[in-house]
Amino acid sequence: MNFATDVVEAADAGARALLELDRCGTRRAWTFGEVAEGAGRCAGALHAAGVRRGDVVLTLVGNRPQWVLAMVACFRQGYVALPCNEQLRAKDLRLRLAVTQPAAVVVDPRNATVLAQAGWRGPTLWEDEGPAPLAADLGADDPCLVTFTSGTAGEPKAVMHGQRYLPGQRLQAERWLAPHAGALVWCTAASGWSKSARNVFVAPWLQRAAAVLHDARFDPAERLELLEREAVDVLCMAPTEYRVLAKRTELRRLPALKGLVAAGEALNPEVMRAWHEATGVWVRDGYGQTETGQLTGHLAGSRPVPGSMGRPLPGIALDVVDGELVLTDPRTDPTFFLGYLGDLPGGQAEHPWHTGDRVTVDADGYLYFEGRSDDVIISGGYRIGPFEVESSLVAHAAVAEAAVVAAPDDERGAVVRAVVVLRDGFAPSGALVAELQAHVKAETAPYKYPRIVDFAGELPKTSSGKVRRAALRGER
Repeated sequence: MNFATDVVEAADAGARALLELDRCGTRRAWTFGEVAEGAGRCAGALHAAGVRRGDVVLTLVGNRPQWVLAMVACFRQGYVALPCNEQLRAKDLRLRLAVTQPAAVVVDPRNATVLAQAGWRGPTLWEDEGPAPLAADLGADDPCLVTFTSGTAGEPKAVMHGQRYLPGQRLQAERWLAPHAGALVWCTAASGWSKSARNVFVAPWLQRAAAVLHDARFDPAERLELLEREAVDVLCMAPTEYRVLAKRTELRRLPALKGLVAAGEALNPEVMRAWHEATGVWVRDGYGQTETGQLTGHLAGSRPVPGSMGRPLPGIALDVVDGELVLTDPRTDPTFFLGYLGDLPGGQAEHPWHTGDRVTVDADGYLYFEGRSDDVIISGGYRIGPFEVESSLVAHAAVAEAAVVAAPDDERGAVVRAVVVLRDGFAPSGALVAELQAHVKAETAPYKYPRIVDFAGELPKTSSGKVRRAALRGER
């Protein structure tokens, strides 16, 4: 199998593959032929830089065509793609560089400084090109993609997917995302996230649809205007984005719009109703994890049940065991991961996969998300590990101890709340709160910063010295 040859190069060369909308106002349509040619040139440049099959290639590029070309080049040659989000800071990048040991980095000029600060001294490419080497003949379990996911304790973990992950997207592409051939799909996830790796262009292309690449900051009014102007057929956004647009814009009929899907966190029933009343289209919620890919959803053509994340996708063996969602047979999931980098070979597929998410199920089989079994924070679709934020906080001279938990938020679902114990000689103040927030933004990705900072004389702990996060959340 080879996604680049089987899907990109096999498509009608003159058909639209990408619609590029950059932050300077440039608009350009890319055909499948242009993508195939550009990916081949990028593959040639990577080969000339010494990259070989099985090597990791890190990308640090926004939602721009060069990111897509680099990804397709990796898929074509059997290089392992590691897409990184532009919001990552030097500390985050150092971790990824140390864990994956990439053979080369594809980086645009605006991200070159932070990459240098992270200590990268290896081959760096942007728009270099060379003659395309022969495409690789790849197996289903050959490594393909690395994405990092945050956990409750410790640093983020590197999730390794095999080549089967790419054609495996066909299940959710056909049944959940569901664009028709020639449609225009806009998945707004920034490059580097699990959802972007599968839904920005991979899933649309499996359906012979085109993908929007919008390289700009989120602006609710602009997004609504672009949806109308570009006649987007299918929109995939995080629930936070749906909430913000419903609250800050005047939603209206969008004649081209045929599908709305959401994933990343629970979607409020009232937001679903607001979109349906304004556009005539229901937002169909879904659920997945970095390790598993898409697992549930309201299928295309169905009327979603407000508040539910749908049913298991056809053929996927999911069950609710003692209140936890469990993938009882990972072999039924076409996008299940190989394992965590450093723990390979895997073996995860031989045992039930415990998602760590608490859910309920009704008599009709619809699933309802209740919360995490662990302390991971889901904020605005971002998955944030408390350890990452706490580590940044205690690196500040004023902080003796810090604990991080989720706090409810109307727009984001939850936000990061930090409870801080100060060192002697420092006193709580609004200025110190702002300083700590700025410090975390500088140390790690800005979306992780604590929007709420509270001060305490001490942290609640167990007899063994572990922080009692449940107490900080007000739970018993």
